Amino acid sequence: MFEKKTLNDFDFSNKRVLVRVDFNVPLDGGRVTDDTRIRAALPTLEYLLDQGASLVLCSHLGRPKGVDPQFSLRPVAEYLDTLISAPVSFAEDCIGPVAEAAAASLQPGQVLVLENTRFHGGEKKNDSEIARQLASLADVFVNDAFGTAHRAHASNVGVADYLPAIAGFLLEKEIKYLGQAIADPKRPFVAILGGAKVSDKIGVIRNLLTKADSILIGGGMANTFFKAEGYPMGDSLVEEGALEMARELLDQAGDKLRLPVDMVIADAFDAEAASKTLGVGPVPDGWRILDVGPDTIKGYGKVVANAGTVVWNGPMGVFEFPKFAQGTFALAKAVAQSNALTIIGGGDSVAAINQSGLSGQVTHVSTGGGASLQMLEGDELPGLAALNDK
Repeated sequence: MFEKKTLNDFDFSNKRVLVRVDFNVPLDGGRVTDDTRIRAALPTLEYLLDQGASLVLCSHLGRPKGVDPQFSLRPVAEYLDTLISAPVSFAEDCIGPVAEAAAASLQPGQVLVLENTRFHGGEKKNDSEIARQLASLADVFVNDAFGTAHRAHASNVGVADYLPAIAGFLLEKEIKYLGQAIADPKRPFVAILGGAKVSDKIGVIRNLLTKADSILIGGGMANTFFKAEGYPMGDSLVEEGALEMARELLDQAGDKLRLPVDMVIADAFDAEAASKTLGVGPVPDGWRILDVGPDTIKGYGKVVANAGTVVWNGPMGVFEFPKFAQGTFALAKAVAQSNALTIIGGGDSVAAINQSGLSGQVTHVSTGGGASLQMLEGDELPGLAALNDK
């Protein structure tokens, strides 16, 4: 049960709506190269426009240090204008006289995109004055930015102190899928965790040990577990500072935590490096693990095939190099072919499922890596907590 107010709980006609969207999308020379997050916001935006609202959209983009033209949201506003029938304008600031004048001139059915909220240093500090000025631009606040829901910033938490605060369709959908997967999963519940660092996912592993039936480990983080078991890792990525924690997790987990049984190693971190496949054991000096091997793929695939719920966060290897992408893409195929409820979370996992062409065959592809991880840890999301209860 979703306990926060949603779009269906409010009359938006003739209201000016401040919508926190997640338009933190990749740009190349001022051109949007991946519009997944923009398109994910369209159902909420189109619903509000159909209800007779005018929209003031705010978002961050990248990590600018002050005002920086390369992080301007203007190209994103221009791109959005090609996706919806409503006229889209752009304000050169997100607060102050420029933003206030642009918002005041809006008519029902029109959209205004504000400049990058992070051009103001107080955004990330949840500065109350920035929040108040943002809130002054509208009558009601809708948060549809799951990708930043794990951050307590002025544009997603502070503004809720000044306006009625409601969840958009995307935020509601994300919370429902991930919340159900954790709170009441169809079993067996299988979690797949990859990526570089164990330390990034210690909280996730600890929480999932109490909830999941199997946790399948891959990617660079597996190397730290191997080192913790006593194997020399050659030139493989290993988190030396996390070895003790890895040992503790292995002791706690028993058979629930599964590590790869074979590995693809390379003599350089390079797309064309020489490679060979070995069973798990010592890695020769000068070599490093860059992918899981075929026996691991087969074993993990069987676990996934029998699952009732699958949550996947993090690749199995260096999938950016085609030669070392076989583990990640084979797992993507296994997840897509599963009859389970399947949820993909995390930037690299989403990129992998998109590159494999299988994103349409999974139940839900999350738009928020950090937020989905925080949910998997069992932690509250500040951006969700700030919204009005039903």
